[in-house]
Amino acid sequence: MTRGRFITLEGGEGVGKSTQIRALADAIKARGIEVVTTREPGGSTGAEAIRTLLMEGSDDRWDARSEALLFAAARADHVARTIRPALARGAWVLCDRFVDSSRAYQGGGGGITDADILALHGVGSEGLLPDRTFLLTVSPTEAARRLDARGGSDRMGSKPADYQARLAVRFVEMAATEPDRWRIVDADPPAEQVTAAILGGLAEWL
Repeated sequence: MTRGRFITLEGGEGVGKSTQIRALADAIKARGIEVVTTREPGGSTGAEAIRTLLMEGSDDRWDARSEALLFAAARADHVARTIRPALARGAWVLCDRFVDSSRAYQGGGGGITDADILALHGVGSEGLLPDRTFLLTVSPTEAARRLDARGGSDRMGSKPADYQARLAVRFVEMAATEPDRWRIVDADPPAEQVTAAILGGLAEWL
């Protein structure tokens, strides 16, 4: 049996990852492929329990190192119980965030070194990386409009503006250093156009 594809969507708050995951799942299922949609933190029973610790409470509930450890633990359970079994049976896994979010949030935003985050990922998730990662970018005005429409941000999204600026820079840096894996997609246009652009970035496998 052919191994499935592991696709992740990354970006800051309000870029439309959840909307695009749903649209992509429908488009890929229409081609007769099994699709598993999931998210981080979360995606398995253990990871969802850790998600509650991470996403609720005040901005300063955890420092960057504590966050990195909690995310790595959640990801380890997610990979072992959801992602690897799905890929092994030939399904495509579409994930809203993965280790690159830790590299941006706890790394670019929180100051943890990339080497430390990837070391945690190597132990917890045996270094699994996506086959393709799409970085969705939107203008600050559009991001604010979308966040307002959905009723505001969670704990991670409520971090201060300088933090948000650092993580945006970090996402672009990562995309530039791994061009074979990453694709940058302008997510300001209507959702249907964004979905078409992402599918274009998967055309070689569809």
